[in-house]
Amino acid sequence: MNIRRKLKSHAEVHTGPLNDILFILLLFFLIAATLANPNVIKLSTPKAKSDTKAKQTVVVSIDANKIFYVGTTRVDGDSAMKTALLPLIQKETTQEPTIVINADKTVPLEYVVGVMRLAREMGAKTVLAVDRKSQ
Repeated sequence: MNIRRKLKSHAEVHTGPLNDILFILLLFFLIAATLANPNVIKLSTPKAKSDTKAKQTVVVSIDANKIFYVGTTRVDGDSAMKTALLPLIQKETTQEPTIVINADKTVPLEYVVGVMRLAREMGAKTVLAVDRKSQ
């Protein structure tokens, strides 16, 4: 007569490969995040030697055809731009709202100054985006 109890096997989840999978996913998302560029409008910006960083609230882009974009949304006219900018500027509560002007180097200065005036009326400061490579 066999009185010994049989050993019951317990179900186990092997977590050895889990570390490898998580590391690969983390690496993938880090690389993908650095490659993502929020400024998808292609512009040839002016060159500058100094580098000033500012926390941007919103980006206003002006392309070579003098078309205005708030973020990536096309706007026509000052009233449409003010309507598009107002909610984005009012959302910023921690710091003074900043509008980054990303203009093509062939755009006349009066268009850039017009955006600066509009930003001043709305209580935001402006920063002109330039290319760091000087030639």
